[in-house]
Amino acid sequence: MAKKVGKKYVYFFGGGKADGKGDMKDLLGGKGAGLAEMTNLNIPVPSGFTITTEACNAFFKAGKKHPPGMWEQVLENLKKVEKAMGMKFGDPVNPLLVSVRSGAKFSMPGMMDTVLNLGLNEATINALIRKTGNERFVYDAYRRLITMFGSIVMGMDRQRFEHALEELKDRKGVKLDTEINAEDLQALVEEYKIIYKRGTGEEFPTDPIEQLKKAINAVFGSWFGDRAVKYRKLNEIPDNLGTACNIQSMVYGNLGDNSGTGVGFTRDPSTGKRAFFAECLINAQGEDVVAGIRTPLKIEELKKRLPKAYKELEGIYKKLERHYGDMLDIEFTIQEGKLYMLQTRVGKRTAAAALRIAIDMVKEKLIDKKTAVLRIDPQQLDQLLHPTIDPKAPVKVLAKGLPASPGAAVGKVVFTAEDAERAAEKGEKVILVRTETSPEDIGGMNAAQGILTARGGMTSHAAVVARGMGKCCIAGCGAININEVQKYFTVNDLVVKEGDSLTLNGTTGEVMLGKAQLITPELTADFGIFMKWVDEFRKIGVRTNADTPHDSEVARRFGAEGIGLCRTEHMFFDPERISAVREMILADDTEGRKKALKKLLPMQKSDFIGIFKVMKGLPVTIRLLDPPLHEFLPHTDQELKTLASSMDVPFEKLRARNKALHEFNPMLGHRGCRLGITYPEIYEMQVQAIMEAVCELSKKKIRVIPEIMIPLVGHVKELQMMRELTVNIAEKVQREYRRKVHYAVGTMIELPRAVITSDEIAAYADFFSFGTNDLTQTAFGLSRDDAGRFLPYYVEKGILENDPFITLDQAGIGALLKIGVDKGRKVRKNLKIGICGEHGGDPKSIDFCHKIGLDYVSCSPYRVPIARLAAAQSSLRGKGKQDLSKSTV
Repeated sequence: MAKKVGKKYVYFFGGGKADGKGDMKDLLGGKGAGLAEMTNLNIPVPSGFTITTEACNAFFKAGKKHPPGMWEQVLENLKKVEKAMGMKFGDPVNPLLVSVRSGAKFSMPGMMDTVLNLGLNEATINALIRKTGNERFVYDAYRRLITMFGSIVMGMDRQRFEHALEELKDRKGVKLDTEINAEDLQALVEEYKIIYKRGTGEEFPTDPIEQLKKAINAVFGSWFGDRAVKYRKLNEIPDNLGTACNIQSMVYGNLGDNSGTGVGFTRDPSTGKRAFFAECLINAQGEDVVAGIRTPLKIEELKKRLPKAYKELEGIYKKLERHYGDMLDIEFTIQEGKLYMLQTRVGKRTAAAALRIAIDMVKEKLIDKKTAVLRIDPQQLDQLLHPTIDPKAPVKVLAKGLPASPGAAVGKVVFTAEDAERAAEKGEKVILVRTETSPEDIGGMNAAQGILTARGGMTSHAAVVARGMGKCCIAGCGAININEVQKYFTVNDLVVKEGDSLTLNGTTGEVMLGKAQLITPELTADFGIFMKWVDEFRKIGVRTNADTPHDSEVARRFGAEGIGLCRTEHMFFDPERISAVREMILADDTEGRKKALKKLLPMQKSDFIGIFKVMKGLPVTIRLLDPPLHEFLPHTDQELKTLASSMDVPFEKLRARNKALHEFNPMLGHRGCRLGITYPEIYEMQVQAIMEAVCELSKKKIRVIPEIMIPLVGHVKELQMMRELTVNIAEKVQREYRRKVHYAVGTMIELPRAVITSDEIAAYADFFSFGTNDLTQTAFGLSRDDAGRFLPYYVEKGILENDPFITLDQAGIGALLKIGVDKGRKVRKNLKIGICGEHGGDPKSIDFCHKIGLDYVSCSPYRVPIARLAAAQSSLRGKGKQDLSKSTV
């Protein structure tokens, strides 16, 4: 009878052959898949094995117990590693040491745990000393193991070990770890063991298998560590992916001056320049570079000191880039002159770098345009629109560090992640200043405008995470001396305290005192080239939500193909107009309202002329007055008295009228088309202003495509009545101007009843525009203004996958949209349908809009490039119903 084979949880790699492949990220994680692929490419990789993400998920489902068969497979593959490396784990003569590293499908730099040098005890220490003849190296490795095991596996405060190390250096009068001799390190190891026992209540484990098992459990456990959970939430990475766990033979960069370690990118991750961008340390372990514990050397130093290893590294990174067709992040170690690759994965990069790399790789024929467009995250384009420092602004440069992540930031200095988060909650802008950042700082880094560190390099935690977030960051600014306890830092004799203002220039690395003037960046040629490619593939139109000529100009610059929502009420809040609006609202009768509206007519017409000029030849959808009238009313008696005086009416009369207009639930009250029905003179004035603007521009040969939108329709008779009013005024204006112009009359679909009866409504609508903000409110029974108090809890608890006001709820609200589209187009086959809620700028929502066949999405001006890219990617992935002809927007 054949032996039953259980589920495969462990995949071996080594000796030029691996069980896995590079396309198995879901199962092996990014790191494990990269190690397997490099092994298969005959690149020198220390042997090891990967425990799958499935094992991690099963571990948590079983209450943090290994799934059946996993541990047996670990031991079986450990023997394979021993055979490949010619050493044995825990052997007192020829010991093998291993590392245990996390590795999820998506890169999460520094968010989960790593333990190095597992397998060390008194017996293996002596064997390694005999084997290497390097007592200092062995005790250095042992003290690192105790530190990592104590802090990561047992949850101790790492600073307890670091303080002991710093005290030793002070006693010996040295600054660098490498200046501590073997005898002192041996004494430090004994001190570490005492610290460990005090912190855990038990001796440091000497059984290598026990060390390995506990380290694997800790790496799995780190998947649900606070920093990893927070990072996933910020980057929308699902919790159910799990992390793989990579167990790999140790190789050492700290064996002397013929050894070293480094981290690099195959191209510059900040600019995208085609040049090897890497840093290294001689006689050090990899964690020293990644954690920013020591400020690293430029890669050119490696070329000088270890030219043979550098030449091999250069050949490998070029081979890997050609193989993957992408910019890669690599880690390497050189042990006594021999090069080993420890990691390769797709490298994180700024948006500017992403554009340049994509364009250059198309030119180099490494990838095609389709791949280039699919490769860039739409949200990343937001980074290109960040402010920069006005070159004319007077600035006082305090110090200069490494330009780790470009852009500019201004804010008040804070020294802890917690303070940054608290300040951001109050709406304050802050700069997070740290000696070096750690993964626990992720929340504060996200909350801050920019990050400044005294230590670390261009590939440190702060640099990598900031670039991924699009945050301005300066790293390795050695001129600043930070006192994190008393919350200040000094530069020479100058003291900068918590709360002082600071400006960072992440492009140059300059740190400046005070608030510098920031300006909006100009879009580069790379941006123009890339967006041209985007539009070659995009099928759905992209408009903008804009209420002023300035906003319209910004949106046009970003490629908007019209205005999908012009909110006329925003024009009323101008100080010069609000009095006339209030006079209109508080008037006793129709004549009083018409008198006030007559003052507003030329103002509204002027607004429309300005917008139409900017959008010449493109459609402009103008929503007639929508919000409840209470939004325009005076809020204080003093404001009422001023208004009463200007209207020449008694104050008490106005106050009574003001009170009478109060509504308990104004968002479901007297607003939208309900205002037009009860006070038709309001909509008559607005339609007149629109049509007069159109006719006047028509005389000047300026083509205008006005679309007049009736808001908050819930019943077909509301639209029927408002359409008749609109057409009557529009025709009257055309007769007066003796011009015949094109215009359309449509409606916002933002109430569930409107969706259900959209076939009836379509008979009177030239177009539909889904107002998904209000549709989400009314279908969910949520108030946008109040739901923020509990919606984050719903997302955290998994009741909702996303905040439904940010990303469209496809199962519920999306189903309503689909009903509206299907019913509307049964009546009018070519009914133009778009979306103008905030969801019009959200990539996931745009993908859904593409799938159900909308003609366009509309979003804020600065989201237009994001929407264009998201729409192109939806088309390329082939998820939509759109045909190959470009939609009319």
